[in-house]
Amino acid sequence: MHLAVDQDRRVPEDCGYCSQSAHADTGLKAEKLMDADAVIAAAREAKAHGSQRFCMGAAWREPKDRDMPALLQMVGEVKAMGLETCMTLGMLTGDQARALKNAGLDYYNHNIDTSPEHYGDIITTRTFQERLDTLEEVRKAGMAVCCGGIVGMGETREDRVGFIHALATLPRHPESVPVNALVPVKGTVLGDMWGDEKPIDDIEFVRTVAVARITMPKSMVRLSAGRESMSESTQALCFLAGANSIFTGDRLLTTPNAGDDSDAALFAKLGLKPLEAEEPMRVAAE
Repeated sequence: MHLAVDQDRRVPEDCGYCSQSAHADTGLKAEKLMDADAVIAAAREAKAHGSQRFCMGAAWREPKDRDMPALLQMVGEVKAMGLETCMTLGMLTGDQARALKNAGLDYYNHNIDTSPEHYGDIITTRTFQERLDTLEEVRKAGMAVCCGGIVGMGETREDRVGFIHALATLPRHPESVPVNALVPVKGTVLGDMWGDEKPIDDIEFVRTVAVARITMPKSMVRLSAGRESMSESTQALCFLAGANSIFTGDRLLTTPNAGDDSDAALFAKLGLKPLEAEEPMRVAAE
């Protein structure tokens, strides 16, 4: 679920993968924050399709104080429906993290994106340490952490090792680790660099999933962006390698994602079923 930015605000970050960056020429226009009623309606639909957690995101550097009342209302109402709640809003202050926690936010997503060594080649407007600082505020507020990154951004295998190492050596492993494959978007730095070429070999992607599972055995390793371009065989290998959670829905922010019907058909073919547990869309072989 995507909550867009206010119309009077462009995203100042220069992330090389981001279609919503003011530095990219993708033709996207800023949108107002979605109305709470529309968010609640989308949450009801997600729950009806079997989702157990609802993730809401805004392409911001950080939320402003004027944003907080609407965000807190959304969290509270989604939580009241019996869904777990997750948000990704950029960097947080301690006060903002505590307010979200008090409103009922269970998880906060804030990715490190890549290895510390490769980070400066992808982003210059926010430091790696600033990402770690937000993760610390989320932990101090008592929320669970959803933290992963993107592979296929021109990094080496050593960078992928560094990315997983950075996650696995956090003071506490993230409860959820989304592993995204770059979706090249024309007009972004990385999208123009790759064009129609595939950013990462399928087996190399599966290997990254496997290492995440080995190094963070209790984390939910989430197969995230990039699934739309993956074959069923590649996704099956990811599940065998240790991925046990997915993002469902038709879109992830501005990029396509396999829809609920497609996921249900794939799960049936592979003999996978959602687990009856707190974690959403966890999968297991029958």
